[in-house]
Amino acid sequence: MNAHALGLLEFPRLLHLVAERAASAPGAARVRALAPSSDIAWLEGEHRRVTAVRALLSGEPAWAPEPVPELDAAIRRLRVVGTVWSGIELAGGAILLRSARRTREALRDERRAELVRAVLASFADRMTVAHGDEERIERAIGEDGIVRDEASSAMRRIRRELRASHGELIRILERAMASLEPHHRAPDMSVTVREGRFVIPVRREGVRSVGGIVHGASGTGGMMFVEPPAAVEFGNRIRELEAEELEEVERILAELTDAIRPLRDGLADSLDALAEMDSLHARARYAIHFGCTACELAPAQRGFSIRDGRHPLLLARGGDVVPFDLAMEEGERTLLVSGPNTGGKTVLLKALGLISTMAQSGIPVPVGAETTVPVFDDVLADIGDEQSIEASLSTFSAHLKNLSEILRGATGSSLVLIDELGSGTDPQEGAALGWAILESLTMRGTTTLASTHLGQLKELASQVNGVVNASLQFDAVQLAPTYRLIKGVPGRSYGISIARRLNLPADVVTRAEERIPQGERDMGALIERLEQKEEELASREREALAMTEDARSRIASVVRREQNVRERERTVEQSSRQEARRYVLEARQEIERTIQELKTKGDAASDEAVEALGREARRKAEELAGKQANVLQ
Repeated sequence: MNAHALGLLEFPRLLHLVAERAASAPGAARVRALAPSSDIAWLEGEHRRVTAVRALLSGEPAWAPEPVPELDAAIRRLRVVGTVWSGIELAGGAILLRSARRTREALRDERRAELVRAVLASFADRMTVAHGDEERIERAIGEDGIVRDEASSAMRRIRRELRASHGELIRILERAMASLEPHHRAPDMSVTVREGRFVIPVRREGVRSVGGIVHGASGTGGMMFVEPPAAVEFGNRIRELEAEELEEVERILAELTDAIRPLRDGLADSLDALAEMDSLHARARYAIHFGCTACELAPAQRGFSIRDGRHPLLLARGGDVVPFDLAMEEGERTLLVSGPNTGGKTVLLKALGLISTMAQSGIPVPVGAETTVPVFDDVLADIGDEQSIEASLSTFSAHLKNLSEILRGATGSSLVLIDELGSGTDPQEGAALGWAILESLTMRGTTTLASTHLGQLKELASQVNGVVNASLQFDAVQLAPTYRLIKGVPGRSYGISIARRLNLPADVVTRAEERIPQGERDMGALIERLEQKEEELASREREALAMTEDARSRIASVVRREQNVRERERTVEQSSRQEARRYVLEARQEIERTIQELKTKGDAASDEAVEALGREARRKAEELAGKQANVLQ
């Protein structure tokens, strides 16, 4: 993509806004390295992955990205036999292994949606799990990179002896300080370290009475730092133990490094996958925060339709951002937007450019539903005043330099954004140049969005196929753009209206109006009537949409009520069936009890009568059950 255009659109600033939402430095670096791509298949996959991570963030069980250490250089060093990782690097290695293990477990958790697991399966597959090495490093190295006492039996012994020797040495030095004559004592009597040895402060005149070794003096020379004779032996022993400790630390670090050296490729793959997951996480958080939605991606030649688009950088500033709709049909190649200089045309151009480059970088865009974003092979732009004093270029010359590069680089799949085409020179010559430039771009099939305030260019749409006039509605009362794009209607300058609104003397405004050729005045009046008609039609469309939504809401309400009634009927029916079954069961149980009682009291003849009576009672009970079932049906 054209770096100059990306700079004009402030694309790096947008990447910074997204990168701020990453949880790690490697993840943020991945976001800042994003660049627009024209590979639609890759882009669709990337947007699916962002959507899946967004589902992870809002779904159950809760998910958050794991820490990602900065170990790229350290992992590359593992390829060199004999290299040893520092304690901090090994601690980072343990973090990397733990993060890879936990991420794989989270991405394969069957409680998550199957689609989410499927989309992110490749990340789970790239996670290297070595639980044994992970635990081994954690037992030996603290998170601060310091080798633990438990790293080896030798380290445990050395550290124990060091602590004991330190303690005894401090006691010896404290006794030495306490035995000093008052006039030999320093104002601040405390054990300190000089030249790697533990010493006490003594006034210069008291050094001879203490003896031992002098390891330095104060800035004024009045205070000497002395290691008493009794402390020298313990000091030497501490030096020996420290050397042993350093040797054991180096042995442990080398041993742990050699243990994970065979994992170097897996570690590199895990680190890469974790950083990419955090990049997706940052983009998903950005999408959630700004209400971005998934949109369809399509080849540039098919046209596009942006619904409720919002300028991403204005959105980040906070406050109300007026959404815009912008669409170009398949046969439309150039949209020429005219109107007042304060009408918001530049904002519209930059918004389209940023939305396109964001979508082509795998970043969700702030648009509404049913949006189709085009995929361009390049974005070229001439926006703003780029006068260069160093290059001795005037504003007009700078514009021409940009336009020359645009004409050399634009293809039928490119997006070209030109702000205030034809400005900076004589209006007639500017219009002629603008006409030729737009005609050339249109004929080659380039998607072009250009703004202008030159009236002559408005006639281009009637003479060149693929060129469409458009205007951004302007509120002449509030002197502010509404950001509503009206296709098919060229814009008015509103210069006279604004002058009148700002209380320019009435006679001056009247004379100015009289200076405008009658044809232009008639054209202005016609455009005004078209704008009014367009607004009237848009108002009716909004009313129709509101009525449609109301009707849909009412229908949905009726459907819900009908469903509730049916649900209640099913509940009553089920309850009645259960009650009928219970009643029949109880009746049968009662009949059986009665028969048994009669049998117990009666003779053989009466037994037969009882059996007959029982059969009749059972038959009646079955009939009753059948009738109740029929009633429920």
